[in-house]
Amino acid sequence: QVQLVESGGGLVQAGGSLRLSCVVSGSIFRLNAMGWYRQAPGKQRELVVVLTTAGSTNYADSVKGRFTISRDNAKNTVYLEMNSLKPEDTAAYYCNLEVVNRSGLRVTFWGQGTQVTVSS
Repeated sequence: QVQLVESGGGLVQAGGSLRLSCVVSGSIFRLNAMGWYRQAPGKQRELVVVLTTAGSTNYADSVKGRFTISRDNAKNTVYLEMNSLKPEDTAAYYCNLEVVNRSGLRVTFWGQGTQVTVSS
């Protein structure tokens, strides 16, 4: 079973930076994409960024130029570097993995989330 464990959230002042980490464990037949989503209180979960295995990225307009996704294959870890943080970035951040299993079905896995709070 695939597991995703996020870390790195916390409280930071506006303009500050944080780096989130997501460690992936378990057996994966074929990876399609990995990414980060966030959910603020009372709001729907939204895409922050997705990184495909082809190397393309898709960032939400609200984070372009401030957030960067990267991966370290040797450590089975995907990162989200967040700079110039704003109070509106406050949310629970979730790591996401889309894979294809041996039956050819797409399966999505989620981490438990890590809270990011940006004070003004």
